[in-house]
Amino acid sequence: MSATKEEVKALLDKLPDDCTLEDVQYHLYVVEKIRRGIGRAEKEGVISQDELERKFHKWTSK
Repeated sequence: MSATKEEVKALLDKLPDDCTLEDVQYHLYVVEKIRRGIGRAEKEGVISQDELERKFHKWTSK
């Protein structure tokens, strides 16, 4: 079985029995967004919380 199919099955097992199709779609959407975010962070790098706060302060101080 493919890793994707196993991941979907695991997700379905975690959701309540009375979940809707919209609930399933939402959770699949969140999983995909997280995957893309991790991939982007690995590719482009990340910045620290302190650095982000300094940059944000510069943007809002103008």
